[in-house]
Amino acid sequence: MIELPQLTLASASPRRAEILCAVGWPFIIMPADVDESEVPGERPDDYVMRLALAKAAMIAEKRPQSLVLGADTTVVIDDTIIGKPGDLNEARGMLRLLSGRWHEVLTGVAVQSVEGIASAVVKTRVKFRGLDENSIEYLVTEGSPLDKAGAYAVQAQAALFIEGIEGDYWNVVGLPIGTVYHLVAG
Repeated sequence: MIELPQLTLASASPRRAEILCAVGWPFIIMPADVDESEVPGERPDDYVMRLALAKAAMIAEKRPQSLVLGADTTVVIDDTIIGKPGDLNEARGMLRLLSGRWHEVLTGVAVQSVEGIASAVVKTRVKFRGLDENSIEYLVTEGSPLDKAGAYAVQAQAALFIEGIEGDYWNVVGLPIGTVYHLVAG
């Protein structure tokens, strides 16, 4: 029998909380408020790792005896970070950019404890079918795109338009839970 130690989730993401609940992992939520601005010239994998480490460190300072999980997810196409859209028009533009193409979803994961920190970046490739304007409008109006990197949720309306996934599905949802377990278990 495995025992999952309680985590302090340094995130307000409802999807990360849902994934932890789905696997029965006990946790409390204590969101970290870090600046998510990109550093000029920063590679996408370095970006998500920097933010995951910063989130974990911020909450570990407040809860030094806890096992703290920090994570950050972004979408990357043509080596360009596609974060969360600022408005619905930006969401439409992101979906047009992703239409009919492969892109990567990157998640930086950092687990900090009194013993130290373990971290990883998980990459998953995703391909959308070609999206016509009706499909894009459906995703924008029904898919709540403003709080999602790339303006879509693979586990919701966007599932109708996903042609392929190579890698960890849970990473695309928002938390590569198998990687989290591996980092915690050592």
